Amino acid sequence: MGEPRRARERAVRMTGRERREQLVAVGRRLFAEKGFEATSVEEIAARAKVSKPIVYEHFGGKEGLYAVVVDRETSTLLGALETSLDDPRQHPRILMERAALAFLTYIDDHEDGFRILVRDSPTAAGSGTYSSLLGDVAAKVEAILAAQLRMRKYTTKDASGYARMLVGMVAYTGQWWLETRTPSREEMAARMVNLSWYGLGALEKSPRLQQH
Repeated sequence: MGEPRRARERAVRMTGRERREQLVAVGRRLFAEKGFEATSVEEIAARAKVSKPIVYEHFGGKEGLYAVVVDRETSTLLGALETSLDDPRQHPRILMERAALAFLTYIDDHEDGFRILVRDSPTAAGSGTYSSLLGDVAAKVEAILAAQLRMRKYTTKDASGYARMLVGMVAYTGQWWLETRTPSREEMAARMVNLSWYGLGALEKSPRLQQH
């Protein structure tokens, strides 16, 4: 009995749900390694030790599989960030610390997922993209900043821009940290908050360029 036959026998013993989860795991790994365009249904099927029709049966093709992977990663990351920001009674610096650490923790624990999210998504993958996810997070941060600016007699019209500056800093730093993994995620979070908090703490109410 050869290896291909044994593989087919193992495949038969899988339930539909188990097979679907196996294909999601295989696709997740391949999309992280090679990207959407360079990954084929043939390769997904070969690594999962199934035939191509099995992939089509569960997902309709690699686009469907990719959409499931992206949706899951988006939900995981957004859920972690929303939880970190979900206590308006907390001091805003603590909220910033929690959000930065939640983001870096996701990168550390879900490296493949983050690599997939930061790649360019195909049109067929739907709306679950990294840019739209960051937009959702920025909207949450904007509401927090607006409340804090109002309390300190600043104009709240700046909250939208400041929120996107903060989210952009964390997002771009996270992509860099994915490859370096140094310093530790706790120290990296502390440094990001250090820069953003002391910058926010000394905001001018009507900033102007010095040379104009």
